[in-house]
Amino acid sequence: MKYLCLAYYNPAEFAAMAPTDMQALVSQCPPKDAQLKATGQLRVSASLGEPAIRLQPCGGKTQKIDGPFTEAKEMVGGFFIIDAANPDEAVKAASLHPAATLGEQASWRIDMHPIDFFEQYDGKA
Repeated sequence: MKYLCLAYYNPAEFAAMAPTDMQALVSQCPPKDAQLKATGQLRVSASLGEPAIRLQPCGGKTQKIDGPFTEAKEMVGGFFIIDAANPDEAVKAASLHPAATLGEQASWRIDMHPIDFFEQYDGKA
């Protein structure tokens, strides 16, 4: 089964960190990412840019709203998809991601969602 893992952070807390603390934290990420990749279970990994765009129905039409969305204290900073035989295996793999083990001072965390349907496209018609 595949799991969508959303990596969150608190932008205000992250920005409040001293530059040396931020660099020390961020420098620990590549080795953690490498450990997760080495499991062979990582299928997709990406970090998200700003600003976000929201699409929602409004009066029978699609309404576009530009972010940032101030109602969110925490933001999704990235996501990854892992493939695991069961939830325990998924937790073990996702626990290797930096947001699961580092960044407590910036409220890093991961929410995992089982994916019921997954289809991959190559971008060709």
